[in-house]
Amino acid sequence: MTDLPLTGIKVIDFTGVQAGPACTQMLAWFGADVLKVERVDGGDVTRHQLRDIPDADALYFTMLNGNKRSLAINTRTPEGKEVMEKLIREADVLVENFAPGAMDRMGLSWEHIHELNPRLIFGSVKGFDEESPWNDLKVYDNVAQCAGGAASTTGFWDGPPTVSGAALGDSNTGMHLLIGVLTALLARERTGRGQKVSVSMQDAVLNLCRVKLRDQQRLDRLGYLEEYPQYPDGEFGEAVPRGGNAGGGGQPGWVLKCKGWQTDPNAYIYFTIQEQNWARTAEAIGHPEWADDPAYNTAQARQPHIFDIFDEIEKWLADKDKYEAVDILRKAEIPCAPVLSMKEIAEDPSLRSSGSVVEVDQKGRGPFLTVGNPVKFSEFTPDIQGAPLLGEHTDQVLADLGYTPEAIEALHKARIVA
Repeated sequence: MTDLPLTGIKVIDFTGVQAGPACTQMLAWFGADVLKVERVDGGDVTRHQLRDIPDADALYFTMLNGNKRSLAINTRTPEGKEVMEKLIREADVLVENFAPGAMDRMGLSWEHIHELNPRLIFGSVKGFDEESPWNDLKVYDNVAQCAGGAASTTGFWDGPPTVSGAALGDSNTGMHLLIGVLTALLARERTGRGQKVSVSMQDAVLNLCRVKLRDQQRLDRLGYLEEYPQYPDGEFGEAVPRGGNAGGGGQPGWVLKCKGWQTDPNAYIYFTIQEQNWARTAEAIGHPEWADDPAYNTAQARQPHIFDIFDEIEKWLADKDKYEAVDILRKAEIPCAPVLSMKEIAEDPSLRSSGSVVEVDQKGRGPFLTVGNPVKFSEFTPDIQGAPLLGEHTDQVLADLGYTPEAIEALHKARIVA
């Protein structure tokens, strides 16, 4: 296959930080020509946030902006706006995640963009929908996790709400926007018209919390949730509680200690008790008699002393490291997994061979690790490349738009581009 699926699609990446760049990076991996438009005075703020090498672009930036080109320009000047309008006329997609109203203040409202190029897909990330009373709030990942219902249902019942280490508000929103942009491109094949595609970070988090909204309705009706640790002896309030490490799908589960937990903070496995597999589970953990014992052989019978069962499983795990335990349990088809640290993930040979973790060479930095494409295709494998330096492609982009060398030099002298 010579061309990638999105070869020929031109994308203006008018985004920063994580949600928007995550979306546009995937578009670039799939073959789109993604042009990252950045400020002349430093570019995307993540270029210099959390640096580990002085004066080199931070990993925060390089891991979200691979395979793109960079145009450094002051879009608030008449000359900069003129360049943007020329780019818009030729583009297929524009993605932005500015604060509400910022694009309008630049003179680049959706209405104006649609007039310039009726075929363009306009992708927009905001913290909240326009109808929300909080639509003017500045939003980061953890803010979205709280507003989307994730934090209130994460953590332990005797502790505060807890945010996830996964970027549920940021990269997750970018993936939702990616779905919307690709859908709009397909729609354009039929209609010839572009459209605006909007995703709020609150909505993207909520979409991943649908089972908790399910539980809220069950709680309203029943007054209890049988799969939560609070059942049957604890109390339930009006809202879905925090359930610790309980499984959310009706199959009890918990994080259990393995050999070495005293010194290794990740010497744990997640263990699931699957209703239809109870007999094999009981045998695997050294209690075959539980298969027919009325005190254990149904989910309803087990629930009142589920933590006693987990305690017994931990005794069985005490002389097994997490990898040994999983190797034994998977033979009995018990849903389980080792708790992998980020160091273990970085060094995992299977993740390297599958392309889920890749080593990329970056100008000014050298090799670094990043996540690869999580979607695997039978017909192609994206070539994950480094991120552009600030303004690396400015002159090339302007020349392609018809600017003469003299005009480009004048824009540089006026600090309109860099």
